[in-house]
Amino acid sequence: MSAPSRGTARRRLAVPLGAVMLFTLVACPPGPPATEPAAEPPAAPAARAEPAPPAADTTAPAAPAPTARTVRICAGGDVLLGNNLDTLWATRAAARLGRDVPAFPDLDSLLSPLSRLLSGADIVLLNLEGAIGEGPAPRKCRPGSTRCYAFRQPIAAAAALRRAAGDAVLVANLANNHAMDAGYAGFDGTLSHLGEAGALVTGADTLATPIVTPAGDTVAVLGFSPFLAGPDPRDLSAVRRHVARAFARYGRVIVSMHVGAEGSGAQRTPNRTEIFLGEDRGNSVAIARAAVESGAALVIGHGPHVLRAAEWRGAALTFYSLGNLLTYGPFNMREPSNIGGVACASIDAAGRVSDAEFRSTYQLPPGLVRFDPAARGAFLVDSLGRLDFPESAGRVLADGSVVRSRSSISDSLLDARSSMDNIR
Repeated sequence: MSAPSRGTARRRLAVPLGAVMLFTLVACPPGPPATEPAAEPPAAPAARAEPAPPAADTTAPAAPAPTARTVRICAGGDVLLGNNLDTLWATRAAARLGRDVPAFPDLDSLLSPLSRLLSGADIVLLNLEGAIGEGPAPRKCRPGSTRCYAFRQPIAAAAALRRAAGDAVLVANLANNHAMDAGYAGFDGTLSHLGEAGALVTGADTLATPIVTPAGDTVAVLGFSPFLAGPDPRDLSAVRRHVARAFARYGRVIVSMHVGAEGSGAQRTPNRTEIFLGEDRGNSVAIARAAVESGAALVIGHGPHVLRAAEWRGAALTFYSLGNLLTYGPFNMREPSNIGGVACASIDAAGRVSDAEFRSTYQLPPGLVRFDPAARGAFLVDSLGRLDFPESAGRVLADGSVVRSRSSISDSLLDARSSMDNIR
């Protein structure tokens, strides 16, 4: 959705889901040393000196060095919990759906499906698609505009999101085209409300946000966008510099990027600059690879409002777009825009992704998120990966695992054919 750009101010049946669909269509250390004993005075000439007993070691044993653990991150795409800058959308949605649509529903009930989707996470990373606050705000959109949207969620959204993350650390990405929808004061208010709720923020500046997990491990998160909020990822040298600095200090780095064109025509991931509504939305492939080459273990994309492919680069993993996770408000709920997912990945002590998983979701109007047992999102990510990154795609298996082994894919195809034969 339009906003001013800088230019203008992780078995059950290990089968790739794309393969299942294909066959369906065809066939139907120690402590410090002891202190030195005090020197004995010289022996008297007429007496034989007895050796002094060894001095007692009064030093405490050294504490064992801490051992870094694998950290589990679960990330989602866009999140919006209502819009108090324009509530007419609820009236229009009620007329369209033939039932009452509250502009501001009970937020804990709205968010409750996420508890299953975010289970097992040490860190939860979400893209906050709008400001948080109340009261008057400067106008963002020109009168009569049909391609401009201004989003601001109620203050209660901050604490509700924090509760939805459970025991995990919640990180909200603000590097996007809607964090500034209530102006600079609104942006500052958003930072304040999230902080007061116990959430952390990334994307407010060029410095990585250090995230200390409940177990005591540290992961750094950097948010980028080509808009007013967040460091600009179109400057690839700056991306490399910021990520390398975070990697040198923290060892494990996650990058969040809000880039790319929008809508149903933007499901493919081109290795070129994308222009949308006349705005330079960046080259997401170049940005992600620059981040990975500089030390990022995991890159999470969003912005297109649709799912895109996943790609492995060595032991690093990029999800180019996680689409819409929970967007309660004036959003398009037609496929593919209502299909999303949660990406979970484990990052080991060496800063490598050791396993990853994709958990599919869908939304019902006007923005009610549900777990998708049909796994349409996983199928899309798998299929788009085969199209856009045939040699490096993140392939999604039937259990949701995201893998890169070509041999396991071949074996899975044989398993799929056998399974289909058994069904027939």
